[in-house]
Amino acid sequence: MTDRTDRISLAGSVSLGTGVMIGAGIFALVGQVAGFAGDWFPLAFLLGGAVAGVSAYSYIRYSSVNPSSGGIAMLLKDAYGPGVVAGSFSLFMYVSMVVAESLLARTFGTYLLRPFGLQDSAVLVPVLGVIVIAAAAVINLVGNRLVEASATTTAVAKIVGIAVLAIAGIVGTAVAGDGLFAHSSGESPDVLGLLAGTTLCVLAYKGFTTITNQGDDIRDAEKNIARSIMISLAICGALYLLITLSVEASIGAEGAVDARDYALAQAAEPLFGAWGVGITVAIAVVATVSGLLASLYSVSRLYAMLQDMRQAPALPERVPHQPLLITAALAILATAFLDLSQIASMGAFLYLTMDIAVQWGVMRHLREKIHAVRWMPVLTIVLDLAILIPFTILKVQDDLLTVIVAAAVAAAIFVGQVITVRARGAERG
Repeated sequence: MTDRTDRISLAGSVSLGTGVMIGAGIFALVGQVAGFAGDWFPLAFLLGGAVAGVSAYSYIRYSSVNPSSGGIAMLLKDAYGPGVVAGSFSLFMYVSMVVAESLLARTFGTYLLRPFGLQDSAVLVPVLGVIVIAAAAVINLVGNRLVEASATTTAVAKIVGIAVLAIAGIVGTAVAGDGLFAHSSGESPDVLGLLAGTTLCVLAYKGFTTITNQGDDIRDAEKNIARSIMISLAICGALYLLITLSVEASIGAEGAVDARDYALAQAAEPLFGAWGVGITVAIAVVATVSGLLASLYSVSRLYAMLQDMRQAPALPERVPHQPLLITAALAILATAFLDLSQIASMGAFLYLTMDIAVQWGVMRHLREKIHAVRWMPVLTIVLDLAILIPFTILKVQDDLLTVIVAAAVAAAIFVGQVITVRARGAERG
């Protein structure tokens, strides 16, 4: 069997991975994380990277032994069998990814409107988000090579752009004589708030899981999936540290909270004026669009696997490109009806719950098959719970509706899977 010529290279895989990660995560979440962690929000992003790095071990081990386009869906199926548990948590992952796409889309609209003072528009932000999702879906229909080429180009542009902007901000603040932590209150961190903020920060890294969905579309998958995940996490961790330190130096946690959904653009204004805001907006637009391109590609691959496993609904057979069209349509609905805070919170709940299920499955059922050590998935479960519990406590106090909606979505997925599995069993009977 000859090797396909359209396989994704290691560089292309890293571009797709960082394309998903360096998007809404850093541009939209800084203000929200600062609201939880206060002056310590740069540390929250470091802790988020540490949690993601430990979690990645199980995905790397499984993908290295069994690379597949289904990625996480196949892992859960191997761990729990083709039933309710595997199907439900696979859909948790899928929905969290779709929600992340709507986060990218709304961030695109928010930053694009920032120079015009319309970044808080309840109409224009979702309208622009819907348009960019539709455009990204059309580009994905063209094929893998165009997605990879655009991802590689835009990944380089936004990595360089963010790094230059962050370093310039840090240097500019130092020259001005204010210092990196001039806005800091000097108070000890609120541990509960810091851990809750770390929960949101994990969203800025969780795009590494989409690399596992590339499966045998990537060259030398047994080695390059692991390499791609590690390189992507390292690049993002370094960039996030630089940019959060720059924001802290420019406007501090209080300024980031006030700016909320467009903290990076607000942080550029004191030092660089209008042109700094313009450059930040341009980088944000590139980052979110490329993130959508990469995410739609990877997430639709996951949905295709779930359809093959008969654990996700399908349209009539005459409809082509169903996984991509369904994924884009769901992302458009979330973009139209949820704000950035609700989107981020729901994504965090679903993703971390799914990750706990993955780690438990690896520890109990797959450890010997994939040659994994026991203590890594155990440590990941402990870390996931350590940040998810404080986040849930604070969200129940401040935003009970989002917690209820997330619980309702989870319950609907489980009920749907019970019905699906029973119907599948009846057909076989």
